[in-house]
Amino acid sequence: MAERSTIDPFRRRIVLGGAGLAVLSGLPRAVRAEPVAERNYSVLDPALPVESPDKIEVIEFFWYGCPHCYNLQPYMETWIKTLPADVRFLRVPAIFNQRWARDAATFYAFEALGVLDKVHRPFFDAIHRDRLKSDEKPAMHQWLQKQGIDPQKFDEAIASFGVQSKVKRALQLTMGYRIDGTPSLAVNGRYRISAGQTASQEDMLATASYLIGLERKRAAQK
Repeated sequence: MAERSTIDPFRRRIVLGGAGLAVLSGLPRAVRAEPVAERNYSVLDPALPVESPDKIEVIEFFWYGCPHCYNLQPYMETWIKTLPADVRFLRVPAIFNQRWARDAATFYAFEALGVLDKVHRPFFDAIHRDRLKSDEKPAMHQWLQKQGIDPQKFDEAIASFGVQSKVKRALQLTMGYRIDGTPSLAVNGRYRISAGQTASQEDMLATASYLIGLERKRAAQK
């Protein structure tokens, strides 16, 4: 599969922010226009199945090597803390080629070793701030040791059936949601928000919040 470049997603222009949500840093708050289907988000038809039908599922598709995903993380971390109990948030590493697949395996190896929450953000920092060459095993092993992670156990996790199965599932989700760049969000199998459809990190997350509200109303009408 040909390598996909990440979209330059957050063009620096004034946009309306969500109610009670600031727009680009330093700009005044404003009333945000309601997102428009196929302009600010895409409707998936047919909808894709979700893992937890009793929850509103939100997926963040990302790549550790994506600078826009890295810049989104502080906003994402704050937003996640505001999600109500009926929302289930998942991260899925997008996969377009072998490089992205290896980084996806790294994500799932962290998960298998029980250190994902501890090292997810530091690994982003190491790549984008400290210029870690994660595809170079000696450099990667040295970084792992600094995090208190046994490089041998990490390599074993990478090669394990469980991790490789999750990598294959991540590829299926990347294709199923027709992800063409990162970062992208999916809401409850029905909607996709691509970076190119938004103008700021806040705008992307405000659109996701709007779609969560739509799904909550849809469920209440059943």
